[in-house]
Amino acid sequence: MVLFSPLSLRSVTLPNRVGVAPMCQYSAEEGLANDWHLVHLGARATGGAGLVMTEAVAVSPEGRISPQDLGLWDDGQVHPLARIASFITGQGSVPAIQLAHAGRKASTKRPWDGGGTASPAAGGWSPVLAPSAVPFDDGWQVPLALDEASLARIVDDFVAATRRAAAAGFRVAEIHAAHGYLLHQFLSPISNRRSDDWGGTLRNRMRVPLRVIEAVRSAWPADLPLFLRISATDWVEGGFVPHEAVVFAREAHALGVDLVDCSSGGMHPRAKVPVTPGYQVPFAARIRKEAAVATAAVGLITTARQANEIVEQGLADVVLLGREMLRSPHWALRASAELDSPLPGPRPYERARPF
Repeated sequence: MVLFSPLSLRSVTLPNRVGVAPMCQYSAEEGLANDWHLVHLGARATGGAGLVMTEAVAVSPEGRISPQDLGLWDDGQVHPLARIASFITGQGSVPAIQLAHAGRKASTKRPWDGGGTASPAAGGWSPVLAPSAVPFDDGWQVPLALDEASLARIVDDFVAATRRAAAAGFRVAEIHAAHGYLLHQFLSPISNRRSDDWGGTLRNRMRVPLRVIEAVRSAWPADLPLFLRISATDWVEGGFVPHEAVVFAREAHALGVDLVDCSSGGMHPRAKVPVTPGYQVPFAARIRKEAAVATAAVGLITTARQANEIVEQGLADVVLLGREMLRSPHWALRASAELDSPLPGPRPYERARPF
């Protein structure tokens, strides 16, 4: 079956087209990965996924979504992540890392602590940063609008984190420019109200994300693939829209992005998203065709047949699963058996087949 065929990107070959989507775990201390992250990600690697990606890893302390996010702003954070990348590699999967800055959506409480802005007593910080001094929602911090010097520091932070990710042994890096976080904030007119060279037209709104992409591509080994996650639409009138996503993807590909991971939303707290099975697949299909770049589809992909049809019909090159991987860490092994293309699975589990 096509879903379980390999995919080569630069020097890296994914053994199959099933990937684990980035999923925040809110379980780190001082940005350090721990046993929870090893087991969470390692279980999906033993489950047969061809690509296993970390949650959003902050490039600076103030770039975290919550005080409990993973980070790569310090050399001491490399070793715990290297342990995870090594384990994933040892299972025959490709380890991937998502690099991110939360922008105005930083310094928030974990979902099970109620969400919203984290106070200093809860580990929160101020100010948070954004293109414009526009808060995400009522009751959230009013962000500090970035100036040129602050932006230069953020680009440097992305570059330093990229080099640490390579040192940790990750084989794919993904830049997070989706879900209402900093790079997406520059792309969307909802959060970017600037009247200078960084705001207004799409060309101007793309400047900062493209600057980060170019810097990361230069710092990331030339033989390793670079991914980009985008929100292909804000699902809000006056926001970032699919035809702009195509233009952005085309520009990013020209700078060395090898695959665009197509998600949506996250920019507006009351956006009306028509959530149905595979509801974001059309974005991956359109960008793949019109921007001539490989894509990943994500969002309510749950069954083996559904995932295989997405790849078989040329709608995307990879499918990424999130919640379904939480429900079934061995989803890929079970799907491969269902599609009569069984993966070998871990040797210690051989007596338990079929999955």
